[in-house]
Amino acid sequence: MFKRIFLIVLDSFGIGALPDAALYGDEDSNTLRSCSLQEGFALPNMRKLGLFNIDGVSCGEKAEAPMGAYGRLAEKSAGKDTTIGHWEICGLISPEPLPTYPHGFPQEIIEEFTGRTGRGILCNQPYSGTDVIRDYGKEHMKTGKLIVYTSADSVFQIAAHEDIISRQELYEYCKMARDILHGKHSVGRVIARPFAGEYPNFYRTTGRHDFSLAPTGKTLLDELAEHHLDVIPVGKIYDIFAGRNLTGSHPTSGNAEGMAVTAETALTDFHGLCFTNLVDFDMLYGHRNDPKGYAAALTEFDRWLGSFLALLRKDDVLFITADHGCDPITESTDHSREYVPLLIYGEKIKSVNLGTRDTFADIGKTIADSFGVGKELAGKSFLSDITKE
Repeated sequence: MFKRIFLIVLDSFGIGALPDAALYGDEDSNTLRSCSLQEGFALPNMRKLGLFNIDGVSCGEKAEAPMGAYGRLAEKSAGKDTTIGHWEICGLISPEPLPTYPHGFPQEIIEEFTGRTGRGILCNQPYSGTDVIRDYGKEHMKTGKLIVYTSADSVFQIAAHEDIISRQELYEYCKMARDILHGKHSVGRVIARPFAGEYPNFYRTTGRHDFSLAPTGKTLLDELAEHHLDVIPVGKIYDIFAGRNLTGSHPTSGNAEGMAVTAETALTDFHGLCFTNLVDFDMLYGHRNDPKGYAAALTEFDRWLGSFLALLRKDDVLFITADHGCDPITESTDHSREYVPLLIYGEKIKSVNLGTRDTFADIGKTIADSFGVGKELAGKSFLSDITKE
């Protein structure tokens, strides 16, 4: 039905608390609403696609006649993690949350890690990524010990100064950690966090690399690859799916590069899926409680979106969604348990309100359905609801 599908995930762009949000301490979270209160916030192109017409969205001006299909999706998986959010989008629901470590990693994990690396560790507790290098960077440079820390997410993060430990060596230590963290300790991601500079002005460099847990079941990406369709990952997608069944790798330094690579991909003649994650919303603004920065990043994306829509061909379709929330004005700096938006646009797509969907997996099921694959994926296809006769 479609030749090319573009699936763009605005990382953490939630649109209101889920019914079970109180179980996660997120009952007042609404990332979209918080951003809409900021000066300069303007999303005219997403408005045209139906963003403010979505059920439950009370901010912004509704479009009289949205240009495409629109709706909101609830998360069926347990948790509010990037990894399981993306897996669910691709038809794999996780009934159990990935493990988190609010008190640091257990001694048996640390002992095995230090035994394999031959280096001691510092910190071993939840910490802000910028604060941890400020507080432990000086001792790290004196001792060569690795800075190991976590967050509210299912992550094992290792920070090291590039003058003390090369990026490649840091990546090897991450691979060791990834090998250790299995079974009940199967964290979603092991993350390399290289930094540079001099105390107290340390700064994180662009050498971040995620070593993700491989999906625990079949996903949309597997289905497409098995049927010889392209699956082009942009941004964190390669890491989130552990590189499995992907056509190349296109890591990016942030939203601007992610949008540029997606636009460049639209100029090529692939057949299948271009899957983009725009991480700055989450990493730079949500986690740092920066609503002005988040609103400005959304406005920048919307401006780019206007030019991107013009690149779409008659057999193309664009999906815009998110993987969880991260409300930048709540006290917490963690992800928030929220509905995510769904905007769909293309020449063959009609204007329709899809209402509230039970699971993110409906996206993957619909994309699979459009290519005639993925009968075993979770979710319910809405392909017949959105396509013109």
